[in-house]
Amino acid sequence: MRVIIETERLIIRNLRPGDEHAVFAWAGDPDVAKYMIYPQYNSEADGIEWLKDRQLKADDPNDYDLGFVLKETGELIGGGGLVYHPDIDVWRIGYNLRKDAWGNGYVMEALTAIMDEIRKTRKIRAIEGLFAVENYKSQRVMEKLGMTFVEDTEYEKFDGSAHFLAKKYRRVFE
Repeated sequence: MRVIIETERLIIRNLRPGDEHAVFAWAGDPDVAKYMIYPQYNSEADGIEWLKDRQLKADDPNDYDLGFVLKETGELIGGGGLVYHPDIDVWRIGYNLRKDAWGNGYVMEALTAIMDEIRKTRKIRAIEGLFAVENYKSQRVMEKLGMTFVEDTEYEKFDGSAHFLAKKYRRVFE
């Protein structure tokens, strides 16, 4: 969905061509990429292909995967959001953030604002997310979003280069 959301500290917007340098700053960082479902980027060219895909999905009302821009500096520091899966009536969350932006509450601020935006026109029955067991910071984000443990599970990177034991968390809205 084509969106611009403003919060106290962020502008949340569609990712677009020209963002590849900023995307590479997180997707090319081994610490950030460690638990991503896609492999670590080796160059900005990897980001260009992904951004083309994001443009194709920009009008999809089930896809709120957006960029997080600091209002103060105009820097794109990360991305993520919610994608609706109608087959199971669940919005799945995901996010990545540049390492120097970790621990500042940006992900919570962005995801909360995106959920509020979706709720203006749609009902959210449930949100869910997966995180690698070792990734306790993502566990904390999900708990702050009111999500609770559902089950132990696993996932692997799209290219099969890493496999993770994981936990699934969910929040059901009344």
